[in-house]
This record gives sequence, structure tokens and C-alpha cells, in this order.
Amino acid sequence: MKITCGTDIIEIERVKESIENVGTKFIERVYTEKEIEYCESRKKQKYQHYAGRFAAKEAAFKAISKILDDKYSVCWKDFETINDGQGRPSIILHNINTEKIESIDVSISHCKEYAIANVVILFKWYKIWFLFLNQIYN
Repeated sequence: MKITCGTDIIEIERVKESIENVGTKFIERVYTEKEIEYCESRKKQKYQHYAGRFAAKEAAFKAISKILDDKYSVCWKDFETINDGQGRPSIILHNINTEKIESIDVSISHCKEYAIANVVILFKWYKIWFLFLNQIYN
């Protein structure tokens, strides 16, 4: 069984400045429609939520980058953070081969100045074992 972890922290002010200076071009490049809808619904705290999702994307990339054939082949929108009915966040991967992944857990937190995210990926053990054996015998 293989487990990888990624963590990211960002200043909320940096995300706020990017949104205010670049506007919709920045938002539409980085966030999916669902993420934009969610963050905009948070009204006064929208920048905290945009920053939290930005940190989640970075953390997810760090956790998955070792299995990517080409780390430059992914984009911001390939990592989408959504919330379930209870408000718990989860990561959905788009355009990324997920056959080796058993599960992905994400935790996002923020305060007035910072947002932080931690992503843990559990890989399917039999896929890892197969890859290991394949490397030995080939």
C-alpha cells in the first residue's frame, strides 16, 4: 500500500489581489464553474474560500505528481474541490488517470490571513504490487 501527501499554504491576500487585478481571466483559468459558484456564494468570505481551493489544488498536485507521466500535462481545472451535503470537501480529478488511486482525502482550513490544505492519496495496493513485479521481471 502506498500513501502520498501534499500540503500547501497561501496568503489569502495574494489570491484576493490576483482576482481583483486580473479579474475573471484569473478565476476562469484556475477554478471550475462549480468552484466559482461555491466561492461566490460565500459573500464576505469568498476570498478565503478561493484561497482554500487554490491550496487544495496545489496540495493535490504535490500528492499525485509522482505518478504523472508528465507533470506539465495537467492544469488547474484538473483538480476540482467540491463539498458534499455536510460541507466536507473532496477532490475530483479530471483528465488524470485515476486507476491506481483507491481514495483521496482533503482537509482545508483558513483564518483571516492564510488558507491551508492537506491532501492524502491512498493507492490501490495490487496496482502498486503489479508495477513492482513488472519492474523486477522486465
